[in-house]
Amino acid sequence: MTMHMLIGGESTTAVGNKTFDRHDPVTGEVATTAAAASVEDALKAAQTAGAAYLEWSKTGPGVRRGLLLKAADALEARVEEIIGLMIKETGATGPWAEFNCTLAAGMLREAASMTTQITGEVIPANKPDTLAMAQRRSLGVCLGIAPWNAPVILGVRAVAIAIACGNTAILKASELCPATHLAIGQAFRDAGFPDGVMNVVTNAPEDAADVVNALIAAPEVRHVNFTGSTNVGRIIAQEAAKYLKPVLLELGGKAPMIVLEDADLEGAVNGAAFGAFMNQGQICMSTERFIVHEGIADKFVEAFAAKANALLAGNPRNKVVLGSLVTMDAAEKMDALIGDATAKGGKVVAGGTRDGTIVDATLIDGVSPEMRIYQEESFGPVKCIIRVASDEEAVRVANDTDYGLSAAIYSSNIQRALRVADQIESGICHINGPTVSDEAQMPFGGVKDSGYGRFGGKAAVEAFTSTRWVTIEDPGQHYPF
Repeated sequence: MTMHMLIGGESTTAVGNKTFDRHDPVTGEVATTAAAASVEDALKAAQTAGAAYLEWSKTGPGVRRGLLLKAADALEARVEEIIGLMIKETGATGPWAEFNCTLAAGMLREAASMTTQITGEVIPANKPDTLAMAQRRSLGVCLGIAPWNAPVILGVRAVAIAIACGNTAILKASELCPATHLAIGQAFRDAGFPDGVMNVVTNAPEDAADVVNALIAAPEVRHVNFTGSTNVGRIIAQEAAKYLKPVLLELGGKAPMIVLEDADLEGAVNGAAFGAFMNQGQICMSTERFIVHEGIADKFVEAFAAKANALLAGNPRNKVVLGSLVTMDAAEKMDALIGDATAKGGKVVAGGTRDGTIVDATLIDGVSPEMRIYQEESFGPVKCIIRVASDEEAVRVANDTDYGLSAAIYSSNIQRALRVADQIESGICHINGPTVSDEAQMPFGGVKDSGYGRFGGKAAVEAFTSTRWVTIEDPGQHYPF
């Protein structure tokens, strides 16, 4: 069965009925056949969303809230379907897929609650008898480009608050999970949204650049958000800059977890395992570097290695903790990182083996700056341990990266932990909690090469609206001429 795009509320084929196949990373079989959009299809989606904006932007908050709540219910009704799709398309485990649906439904409900929080302010004016106001106004068509790794969470996040603010949306689906992203569009259609408010475009990998460039250039599109790699994010930002269109970017990460010598060992190990190996480490917030004070390092490494070695990896259709990496290239990169680190003095203390796209939870101790894994985002279950002698060295190592998304610090001394946290260059920092965490109402985003702008709650309202200055004045006021 071929998955069609959603444009203007209708299941739509691509021009010439062109399609592409997505293969299951574990079995190699065709997981999905989806419409392969052309530039013409992309422009049709933009024009359709632009036409729908004229009416949608005028709807009251109650209407938008009610439909978003229905979309949350409709998404939850598709949980079993989506779990199956995510396993086939991305190699995800069932629990990760189910969590995606749960959090995404929560994001829709949070977006619904924000429809009455799109507020402005009255500003004192110097002119007598003048009422001056700042109003939040919708932008137009918002383009959301979402990745495959947390496809339901990040697909919903790309459009929910935008729509809540009175914009219409186009979700540009990932080539690695077209059916999963289309299921989000189906939930919006099931909820009864007007035609054209929510659209989903799918494309073949070889057409991605042309389709994205056409959507960014389309005059109807007034805002772009992208979650994905830093390299692609730079390209999108540069392309949008040609048309002076604002961009919200949530990009790569090299999240540090600092373990001070007074940390609760069991708590730190549990947080470390979750942060490192949830979804096989394929999360932008995944803990990439464990920066451990030498006073606790031996005990931490021993306990963490035991924990990692106990995590079962295998076919995600079975009861496992780690499923498949998304592609064979991603899995082979793990071999390269391990080989480079061990050749330069690193020691594998857990895992280190691979079966096709299944990679065991792997820890490398004794990592130093000349190793690839010290700087390069692994985006997989191969993680490094770096030993330090002081808080100052821990901070220096934590900040010795181009990225700045999430971070974590474990210590029983909260004042000490806060002092360290204040020096970490990241958009998110958790004390005695893992680097992987997300809640719909929180301001989510990074600094440095991890991007700019924030998703979530009031921060997202600011991102998906503009501020307009409006005055009501005395028509009989005095002028100098």
